[in-house]
Amino acid sequence: MQKIIPNLWFDSNAEEAARFYAAIFKDSKIGAISRFGEEGAKVSGQKAGSVMTVAFSLNGQDFLALNGGPIFKFSEAISFVVYCDSQSEIDYYWEKLTEGGQEVQCGWLKDKFGLSWQIVPTELAKMMQSGNPEKSRKAMEALLKMVKLDIGKLKAAYDSG
Repeated sequence: MQKIIPNLWFDSNAEEAARFYAAIFKDSKIGAISRFGEEGAKVSGQKAGSVMTVAFSLNGQDFLALNGGPIFKFSEAISFVVYCDSQSEIDYYWEKLTEGGQEVQCGWLKDKFGLSWQIVPTELAKMMQSGNPEKSRKAMEALLKMVKLDIGKLKAAYDSG
């Protein structure tokens, strides 16, 4: 069992969200689903027998989704970074995760459940940590003008520094 598992709080659509994410990411699966009993239903305001938690994994990373009611909402303070090796991979995750969601900027998006994601080329870390401040500055300058990140444009900006 993974030692640390992100727990995602949903109003009442934890199972829908888990299935949405599992359909997008390879090597993913839905695990155990627990349901509210009478006592848990009273405390949570959810219906007895409705889904309480859904265990799921995405690319081998375990998660737990909880139907906790409308008390808490996602914010940009927490996001998941998806490193991509190609522009087609960036395009794939961007298209799937923005479906019903919202494009933000600088590779950030919110999915239809309000969860924030960063879709980032793997090469970006190398550009930012290259030891050449001018090249890194040029890449960052280009990134700040983008919504969905474009590897070709980032490379061109980096190489111009």
